[in-house]
Amino acid sequence: MTDFVDRVEVLKAGGCNVYTLTTPVSDIVTFRGSFRSGPDLAVNQDLVQSLCVSTLDKGTRRRTKIEVAEVLENLGAQLHFYSDDLRVGFSGRVLRDDLPVVVDLLAEQLRSPAFAEAEFELVRRRAVASAQRSMERTADQADVALRRSLFDTAHPNYGLTPEESIALYEAVDDDAVRRYHQTHFGARDLNLVVVGDLDPNVVQKSVGAAFSDWPDHGEHGRYTANTELSSSLTSFVDIPDKPNSDVVMGHTLSIRRDHPDFVPLYVGNYILGGNFSARLMMKIRDELGLTYGIRSSLTDVSVDYDGFWEVSVTLSADNVAAGTEETLAEVERFVRDGVTDQELQDKKETIAGSFAVGLATTAGLARSILANIERGFGPGYLDRFPKEVRATTLDEVNAAISKYLRPAYLHVATAGSASVAASD
Repeated sequence: MTDFVDRVEVLKAGGCNVYTLTTPVSDIVTFRGSFRSGPDLAVNQDLVQSLCVSTLDKGTRRRTKIEVAEVLENLGAQLHFYSDDLRVGFSGRVLRDDLPVVVDLLAEQLRSPAFAEAEFELVRRRAVASAQRSMERTADQADVALRRSLFDTAHPNYGLTPEESIALYEAVDDDAVRRYHQTHFGARDLNLVVVGDLDPNVVQKSVGAAFSDWPDHGEHGRYTANTELSSSLTSFVDIPDKPNSDVVMGHTLSIRRDHPDFVPLYVGNYILGGNFSARLMMKIRDELGLTYGIRSSLTDVSVDYDGFWEVSVTLSADNVAAGTEETLAEVERFVRDGVTDQELQDKKETIAGSFAVGLATTAGLARSILANIERGFGPGYLDRFPKEVRATTLDEVNAAISKYLRPAYLHVATAGSASVAASD
């Protein structure tokens, strides 16, 4: 099959960059897009943005929520919005002939939402309820505790406690959301990927009619991008009456997604904890029987800001101490000894195969193409990534592990029941 770099057509429609890919699927078109919103994370505008995005499907200045829903239902179409740190995104699925109608509706929802007070209040209540539920989830609480120990408050990877999120949600009113929309929604780095049974000319015309006069909002955003390794800290979040605990270990990574060391480090981490046959699963679950679930990942590593390396494990209360100790010991062995050539060859094929499976649907294609456009890699990276993985050498992987993974700097955050742990 022809490479993606040759199959994806790049078009311009006003301030929107449009990427089209025709596939054999009949009559169906899937699309996904985003723009840079530029929130000021130093004053928690990401929470305001999330509320703003959650109201986009609650009616426009022209149509009520019910009328919008009827349009989509009558066409058998789908349209969704999401907030993603520094960007606002959207996705949809529609029959080929109905694409112009849905693109027009998409523009209407993005550009002129109603922000009805009653609808906003429902959105805010749901956000508060979600934060309240997270208080009882050990995995969520451990994750927040780790992020708070690693990152500055203005870093995109910093974590607010549920209590902090609730207080901020309750302080936001519909006027604040309207102001945010006025100043942060617009065609700044606006990209749209359309995949399926399509006519590129129709796509370009439809997008141009809907978005050609949407201006760049001009906001660049404010956030902390860089991090440094910090001394290891241990934290515990007590959640009463929980039989299991979640333990998350991690440290910051001063590497971006576009660094040449990223792929070797990614492959190395995958060998450690990327799937069910990884080192951590084989040792901590299969051999020692201390957990049903353990993994490691390079988390939230971006081209815009630093991410972190994390190891997460779920443990019963009576296994927290032993499970944490054994996990740290296995991580230390991994970094000290490196990986074997057999492990590397096996996992390279697994990674490349999983990547190909992710491109088997129009939704998967749209998601992957957009992600690589946002990173500045372009659609051709869908061809390059598996080749880069397969070309990675044993020396490159072990050098990356030794350079970037530092067990002595791992912060450890645990969430569970102190009383249950003490009674065992």
